[in-house]
Order: sequence, then structure tokens, then C-alpha cells
Amino acid sequence: MKQSTPRYAATDLLSFARKLLVAGGMPDDKAQGVAEILVDGDLLGHTTHGLQLLPSYLREVESGSMRVDGGPQVIGESPATLTWNGRRLPGPWLVLQAMEAAAAKARQCGTGTVVIRQSHHIACLAAFHQRATEQGLMMILASSDANSASVAPYGGLDAVFTPNPISIGIPKSGAPIVTDISTSATTNGLTKRLHDEGGRLPAEWVIDGLGRPSDDPSVLFQEPRGTILPLGGLDSGHKGYGLSLTVEALTGGLAGFGRADPKQGWGATVFLQVLDPEAFAGRADFVRQMDEVARQCHASRPAQAGRAVRLPGEKGHALAQQQRAQGVTLHAGILEALQPWAEKLRVAMPRAL
Repeated sequence: MKQSTPRYAATDLLSFARKLLVAGGMPDDKAQGVAEILVDGDLLGHTTHGLQLLPSYLREVESGSMRVDGGPQVIGESPATLTWNGRRLPGPWLVLQAMEAAAAKARQCGTGTVVIRQSHHIACLAAFHQRATEQGLMMILASSDANSASVAPYGGLDAVFTPNPISIGIPKSGAPIVTDISTSATTNGLTKRLHDEGGRLPAEWVIDGLGRPSDDPSVLFQEPRGTILPLGGLDSGHKGYGLSLTVEALTGGLAGFGRADPKQGWGATVFLQVLDPEAFAGRADFVRQMDEVARQCHASRPAQAGRAVRLPGEKGHALAQQQRAQGVTLHAGILEALQPWAEKLRVAMPRAL
């Protein structure tokens, strides 16, 4: 008989992650924020950017590469803008703090923007947005990591960019619209997971070191090193290339720290902007317009029978609701990778439902 996949209560996973981080040396308020974002990543189905990241985060705390003391340093501020040195503090916690600051500015100025240099890794971008949209606010979030490069510019073979994700949360009636896209054809997390598992990508999203397209992620780990293609691939990758450059400008450019500076280790440079529709034509009209756009999208005749048009974020929102009610299914190997940390830090493993 085939064994069913175990499920875990989201509250138990949250408590487990927080306890591990606290036992590893992170203050409780920071640990709570990081744990919430990691578990929300798994709830939404972004399993490469959920609890799979926790062993790496714990190693970074242990080594001192992820700092846990104090808060960000203010570099510059205006009524609608704020620039921080994140001091390599936990990225999810920093973004949550930046959201509060940007929202406060947006309520005063209509828009509030926070850019963060020298943050640590910020996990799943989509996991942040509902905190803004449930307040009727729209949020744009983007990140880059100048420490590494795995994506070549369109027409090139040598990597310049990270996948440089950008995400947008848009309020409307009911579930928000949430886009979360890499400006590359795929992510570092997925290619590494498939490489470790001996799997293949769904399409030719990478090129080998000689410029030949491939669906085999192992070309990224062989000499000469291959790269991830920009979003759009060989056919229209100039579009993803343009978006990658835009994210570099919003993050490293505005923060004044990026690829022109010495590498400091795995991390992130972050752009976060909150817009309050009330300061424009008003929230009611904003929602009215977005509801109608959503209605027309849903009403569009499906190109494939039985596969209705969805809005970005709908699948993740529905999955999160289901998993909160019925338990979270974790990708194979995630809890196994956390077992040694649980033993080392004397934290009990979560029990399956």
C-alpha cells in the first residue's frame, strides 16, 4: 500500500522554526518574523523558498554571516523615502520592518519607498504581500544579490545577474492579485534542487558553457559553467534582460551598493515601495477597476478546455487556505535536513498530523 504524504500543522511548523532560530541565537522578535515568512512560503507552494532555506539560515547565524543584533542603520530619509544599511540582519525581518515604515510614509505622502543595502537573504517575495493588501495598499518588492551571478545577459555566455525577482501585491475584493516572477527563466533554488535530485527542468531554461540550450540543470555546475537564461529564453530573452537591468537599478542603484562593490556573502539588496490608492483616485475606485479587470480575465474563454483563466496568486492563496485547514505538505528532504539542527539545538521535531 502506498504511504500517504505526511502533513504538519502550520502552527507547529511555525513554532518549530522559531524555536530553532532562537536556540541558534536569534532574538525572539526576529525569529518570529523569519519563521512566519518561511512557513508562508511553503503554505503558498513556493517550496524552494520556505523551510528549505532554514538550514542555510541557521548556518549563517552560527558563522556570524547573518547578524542578529540591533536594527538597520539609516543612510538617508525624506518624507517619502528611506534608505537603510541592513547590516546583514535577517532579510525577512528587515522586509517586514521596511513594510511598516513604507506604509506609514504612504499614508502621509501617497507612496513610501524603502531601499535596503546589505540585507541578508529575504526568502519568498510573495509571502509578504497580503500583509499590505489587506490594508488596502499596493506593494512592489524586488531584490538582487550582488554576491553571485547565475544569469547571463541576453546574447551572452558569462553570468552577470542573479534571478532578480520582482513581485507586486494588488488589493481587490477577496483574494489579492500577487505576481512573483524571476526576471530569469528559472531560479537558483529550483535548478539546485533538480541538480541534486538528478531531475530535469520543464523546458530549455538554461544554456551550457558553449551556448547550447538545455533542460539539464547540471550544466550550471560543470566547466565551462552554463547559465540560466533571461526570462523569455533564446527567443525573447531581451525582455527578461531589460527587467533584470531594471531590478539592478531599483536595488543596487538606489541603495548605492551592488556589483561595483566588494562581495560580502550571500544576501540581498532590496527595493520596496508601498502605494496608497486613497491618495490617488481613492481606494473604492481602485478596487472597482481591479475587480472589473479580474472579472474580464476570469470570463476569458479558456485556451484549453477545463482550465479556466486564473489570476496571479489565486492558486497560492487557495493552497495556503487548504494547507492551513488540512496541514502542510513539505517537499521531500526538508525536515530530514533540519533533523541534525533539531538534535544539535535540542528542539523537538514537529509531529505529523
